This record gives sequence, structure tokens and C-alpha cells, in this order.
Amino acid sequence: MAIDHLVNELKQMYFGATDGEKVVSIHLFGIKFAEQLSGASLKEIAVRAGVDESYATEIRKGMNLAKYVSVKQ
Repeated sequence: MAIDHLVNELKQMYFGATDGEKVVSIHLFGIKFAEQLSGASLKEIAVRAGVDESYATEIRKGMNLAKYVSVKQ
């Protein structure tokens, strides 16, 4: 998956979330796209999506959770 697509997905998930769910949406992004994010610069993706680069840590948390959880629709 191209970096641009990941950036757009994060942007939609973060800015589409309600105020109390923004960080959860970042974790969910990490869970949903863990395989595609492996080896990518999470800071670059965060910055290009318009969120603070410190959210790279939250994306990584979601990636780590991916092997233990599944996404409900």
C-alpha cells in the first residue's frame, strides 16, 4: 500500500472521529494497517496526515495490538 493511501486513511480516521475518540482512531488505524505500516516512517505518515508527530507512538501501540485483536464492523 502506498504511503499516500496510508496518509489519507489516517487523515480520514482522525479528523472524522469525535473529540473523545481521536486517539482511539489512531490506535485503530495502527491495528487495521499494521502489516502495511511495517517498516514505514510512522512520524512521516503522522505529519503528512496533519497530526502531531508524537502520534507515531500511538500508531505503534495499535500495530502492537493488531496481533491480539480484530476490528469489528
